[in-house]
Amino acid sequence: MDAMFRHRSLYKATTPPWKDTFRKRCVDRLKNSRSKLLERYRQMESPQRKASGGSIIVQEVMEEEWSALQAENQHRLPSLWGSSGMAEMFGVTREYDELAVLEEIQQELLSHEKAIIEEFEKNQLFEQQYISSMVAGMVEDIHQIICPICHVNNLTINHVFISCPCGLYINTKSRNINSEVLNHLLESRVSEHLEECFHNPIFSLAPNADGPSNLMISCQACDYLSVVL
Repeated sequence: MDAMFRHRSLYKATTPPWKDTFRKRCVDRLKNSRSKLLERYRQMESPQRKASGGSIIVQEVMEEEWSALQAENQHRLPSLWGSSGMAEMFGVTREYDELAVLEEIQQELLSHEKAIIEEFEKNQLFEQQYISSMVAGMVEDIHQIICPICHVNNLTINHVFISCPCGLYINTKSRNINSEVLNHLLESRVSEHLEECFHNPIFSLAPNADGPSNLMISCQACDYLSVVL
């Protein structure tokens, strides 16, 4: 180990030729793996684990890109992790401080990962506040929902239809729709849209040749489109 550190001290000023390529590919892969990162983050069992500061997918990203780089360079690069890998790393060349370069790239990726999670948490908080305010603006009480199209009149909701003086009319016969169900559907679709976009969606009626008209939610900013009812 002492010999390894002495080796590193001799070559701190040099940079391996693969550094920029490996770094860029790792950063790109991490950004493209945002959905995977956030899914794993959601699955974490406790706030303590979330606050631990450890990597969620950084090591995986580095391993995958290093393996790809190895293959492209006909396996002239050493293994990335493990004591034998690091020993191999320092035996491959006498010109570069590979471990310091990898640590630098790892820290940069951890910073990117942390920024993605912080943005996700910020968006989650905003989403919760937005949904609360939007639903509060639509629901006067559990039995009164303001029309999502005109934002003026209360909807008439019964076991046969949903209607509004503005022209909204949806046949709900045999669909078991009440105020609670409609409120849940509105909240779910708004939440789904806010996972990717923070522009205000709009609601509209869409004719359905095979049955009753559908209440739709859409967003021109992100091309989101979904059926509410």
